[in-house]
Amino acid sequence: MRFETVNPATGLTLRAYTFHNERETDQILASSEQAFHAWRDAGVAKRAEKLLAFERVLLKKRDALASLMTEEMGKLIAESKAEIEKCAALARYYAEHGHAFLKNEPAPISKNDPSEAYVSFEPLGPILAVMPWNFPFWQVMRFSIPTLLAGNTVLLKHAPNVQGSALAIEEAFLEAGFPSGVFQNLILPVPAIVSVVNDARVRGVTLTGSPAAGKALAGQAGAALKKCVLELGGADAFIVLADADVKKAAEAAVKSRFSNAGQVCIAAKRFIVVDAVANDFENYFIEAMKNLRTGNPHDSQTTLAPIARADLREGLDKQVQTSIKLGAKLLAGGKSIARPGFFYEPTLLTNATPEMPIYSEETFGPVATLFRVSDVTAAIKLANATAYGLSSALWSRDVENAKRLATEIEAGAVFINDISKSDPRIPIGGVKRSGFGRELSHFGIREFTNIKSIWIGN
Repeated sequence: MRFETVNPATGLTLRAYTFHNERETDQILASSEQAFHAWRDAGVAKRAEKLLAFERVLLKKRDALASLMTEEMGKLIAESKAEIEKCAALARYYAEHGHAFLKNEPAPISKNDPSEAYVSFEPLGPILAVMPWNFPFWQVMRFSIPTLLAGNTVLLKHAPNVQGSALAIEEAFLEAGFPSGVFQNLILPVPAIVSVVNDARVRGVTLTGSPAAGKALAGQAGAALKKCVLELGGADAFIVLADADVKKAAEAAVKSRFSNAGQVCIAAKRFIVVDAVANDFENYFIEAMKNLRTGNPHDSQTTLAPIARADLREGLDKQVQTSIKLGAKLLAGGKSIARPGFFYEPTLLTNATPEMPIYSEETFGPVATLFRVSDVTAAIKLANATAYGLSSALWSRDVENAKRLATEIEAGAVFINDISKSDPRIPIGGVKRSGFGRELSHFGIREFTNIKSIWIGN
């Protein structure tokens, strides 16, 4: 069975690919299991050396890889180059710090106890990663790099519309000297994932995607008793209090919402602003939106990229139009752009109520919703009035008070006077329908390890 990739900026077909059949899939799984034993025994230092070589490969091929990413997914070429550089930096970060993250930890045994105990972090085996299209390299790397350094092997089932990027990632690992079988692509349709999850050779599963996809995969992983990490959708709150630097907050809000054409899980989507500064925030926000320019994502002058697929644009527009019919007020944008490709106007809505899609659903595209609230108590209550809990932002000049309020926000992260971002030094992950488990930092590298207690008796 074959499928095609499409350029989101033109709507034209790029390439055709063929899904792996059962025999090919079995060979890949066997290769992953076989490679695991030697990769595990190579030791952290040797694996770190390969990551440094991988960093060099990514930087050497940056422009070509970025161009491929922009062609397949539609993101701005500057964003694609930055994504490759971020992946390279991630490889170096774990090469330099991974040994400390995986070092045996002594258990807190009493000095008066003659016994000794410590905890080790040992790899599990082949890990299946089901990855999304919005960051074709970064999403894969933030799971794969720490997981590989821990001594596991990786099986990547990437989104079909970025299959060229998936193959380029596999090629880059091989070029960096990673042994054959350590990192492999599984080119599979969604129904075929079930048999891979159930395969005894696969020891863990991770997914970044929608809550529906996460629920399905977690169900399969649970039935097979496999460790599972999920990073799912978000309806991230961006809270602006009365004492905030409103202009700075609004400019940051536009950057957060419209980067990557708004197709970012941890991007701000619900802008919750205290009444006292709501008018100013709205005016600054719309003014900053006016500076966004749609066009060819390979053009450095373009600042708003197309949406990745036609069906995604249709779904986003349906959310907007349904919300308007139910009483939402359109402040700017609100429709597809009449040109080749899958472009959508930067859009701002307000007057949202719970029955509207823009209130209760994740809007994955260049659509923002402004909520006006009476005070800080109402702001926190509204921020938590969602089934999601991925990330959030809180703007206030009173940082100590903001730190206190951060503990009341139901999310995996709170960024005070900054936009949400992923960084190797801090964990990323959510609560509620945004998933469970963590990626990045020392928390992420230990997710797919056997946290083993070792006790030495007297």
